[in-house]
Parts: sequence; structure tokens; C-alpha cells
Amino acid sequence: MLEVINIDTFYGESQILWEVSLKVEAGQTVALLGRNGMGKTTAVRSIMGLTPPRCGTIRFDNQEITSLRPYQVARTGLALVPQGRHIFSSLSVRENLVFGMRGKGFSEDNIYSYFPILKERAQHKGNQLSGGEQQMLSIARALLTNPKLLLMDEPSEGLAPIIIQTIGDIILKLKEEGLSILLIEQNVALAVQVSDYIYILHKGKIAHQCSTQELVKNERIQAEYIGVSRFGGR
Repeated sequence: MLEVINIDTFYGESQILWEVSLKVEAGQTVALLGRNGMGKTTAVRSIMGLTPPRCGTIRFDNQEITSLRPYQVARTGLALVPQGRHIFSSLSVRENLVFGMRGKGFSEDNIYSYFPILKERAQHKGNQLSGGEQQMLSIARALLTNPKLLLMDEPSEGLAPIIIQTIGDIILKLKEEGLSILLIEQNVALAVQVSDYIYILHKGKIAHQCSTQELVKNERIQAEYIGVSRFGGR
């Protein structure tokens, strides 16, 4: 479904990504892991057309999207839950939700079954929500574009453990319903809980890739590239 092939991405003259390749199959949840500053968000920006790669190819749903503008990429069926949430703080929850609504599948009514707290907060302004509620709103807003693939950039960042578990449960539910997901994370436990396959980005390069089960068993890779030696299994 999504295939990134040997992309090199720069900010000005500074190269951030070197020959990065990854793949997400239909219905699969794939995690891109790595410490801070390793290029994970740059990879997302490259896919979404915000910082196009200078070399390499990005294909989605049998279409090359490497040189498309961000709004054109979004129209192909990709949706982004950005790092930092980026909700409209002066708009109500409901106004945030309906702003970009399109397509069939997810509707305002059934999105509230995933996020009942948002129904309770429907008339609250975005800046009146807690951090966890803002993250739920960011995810819900992306889902209402009815994407074929959802990119989630650090959805657990800055959240309490109980909210991270809620986000994990939502990702699992979306996965069960067949939505393809690319999860960019530092929270290894969350990635292990929800993903089928894992790529590890280190200094702008894919340093390792394997199934989730293989990563759980490989303590050397855990310690060398993601700074942990043990974490909970699936």
C-alpha cells in the first residue's frame, strides 16, 4: 500500500535521511522507532509532501506521490495525526471535527463511539481540553477524512500512562477494522503492543527491521538503537 524507496531528504544543505526504505501493507500496523533527532518526523514530512525528498520514490495505493503537494497527498487517502496535535484551539471540538470531514465510512456519530469524551466536550474550545483529549481530537479529526492509511507521529508524547493505554486500545480497534497505520513512536511498549512490523531509524538510516516478535526477543538491538533492554510483550 505504502512504499518508501531509498529516499534522501534534506533541510537546506543538511542531509537528514539517507536511503530510507519502508513498507506498509494493506491492513498492517507498522512502527517506525528511534531516539530523538534520528529523523522520524522528517520521514513523515517526506511522505506527506511537506519536505519532499531529493532522491528516491514514494508510492501509495499504486500511485507515485513523491512530488505531490501536501493537499494532493491527502487526497490520495493518507491522513496525518501530527506531532504536537495542532488542533484549532479557538474552535469547538465539533467544529474541529467537521472542518475536514469527507468521504464515507467514519461519520461524526460513529467517531463518538471511539471517543465518547469528545461528545461530552463537543461545545468546548480546543484550548479547554486536556492534553489527552486534544490528542483524541487530533486522531478523530484525521479519521473523519476517511483515510486508507493513517500516519501517527508520536501520539503518546506528553501523555499520562492511562491515556497512552487508551490511545493504544483505539489503535488496536482501528487495526481490527482493517485500517492501515504507520506509527512513529519513541514509546517502545506502545509500539510493541499494537504493531506487526518494526523499523528502527538511527542517524537518518534504517538500522534494523523485523517483526515485532523478533524485536521483543532481541535485547541487543533494543539496547543499541532504542535505549531499552526489556519491555512488555504483546
